[in-house]
Amino acid sequence: MEKKDIRALIHLLDDPDTEISDVVTGNLRELGTDVIPELESAWERTVDQDYQQKIENIIRDIQFRNVKKNLEEWKESGATDLLEGACWLARYRYPDLDTNDIKKEIQKISGDIWLEINNKLTALEKVRIINHFIFDVHKFSKNNKNIFSPRNSYINLVLEGKKGSPVSLAIIYMLVAKRLDLPIMGVNLPKIFILAYMDQKVSFLKRNTLKEVLFYINPYQRGAVLGKREIDQYLAQQKIEPHKSFYQPCTNEAIIERLLHNLVYSYEKSGFPDKSKELHELLKIFKPA
Repeated sequence: MEKKDIRALIHLLDDPDTEISDVVTGNLRELGTDVIPELESAWERTVDQDYQQKIENIIRDIQFRNVKKNLEEWKESGATDLLEGACWLARYRYPDLDTNDIKKEIQKISGDIWLEINNKLTALEKVRIINHFIFDVHKFSKNNKNIFSPRNSYINLVLEGKKGSPVSLAIIYMLVAKRLDLPIMGVNLPKIFILAYMDQKVSFLKRNTLKEVLFYINPYQRGAVLGKREIDQYLAQQKIEPHKSFYQPCTNEAIIERLLHNLVYSYEKSGFPDKSKELHELLKIFKPA
């Protein structure tokens, strides 16, 4: 649709006939993100607060639909890029987020570590170096002061503020490890989220036993190294029945779903039930009715 036609539609938002206004609203929503610049321009040209509110609601709805559509496409295409999934979820709150900015931050951290790592080091020695740079040099840590803040789940804010949740800190750790070509993967443990350092010697096609996990890492505790016995003890303390999936790597899809669950819970605890309800719509992507 040409710009003049879009502008004409936007002008009709102010029509006193609510039926016309509703039809126009629906049409603008269906046009998608391409109409947002014209909507923003119309918002700036008026001082009518009701008219501005209508425009804001349409923009917000378009942006939400865009996030939902792209998360669906990310999942359906195999969810191979963890960073992409995390960025699409962050665009729920920050629609103009640039993935390249996030990549630069991850590259900066991994670049520092790369200078110190070589193939002669053991897996444990490599993890100690990663821990030093992530937690001592770049100062990442858990957010003790505001555990339930939604900020803990948005990758851009975690990179900016250096504070995060178990899942978001694990995602940062995994993204750094990926750039260093290290076999570190997520483990979807109940109530906490940890990582597994895998044995690179094991064939990908044979990865169906615990034997390929060398050890576990807990980014929420500054990269503490754990063994299977510590996982057993944790599950016993939490009175959780052990399950095979609690010891093995999970998919990127499961990681983003876990991050989304955290975000829903954060908004509920922070007193934003509308946002929590909206995010439940995104959860349906991962757990269809």
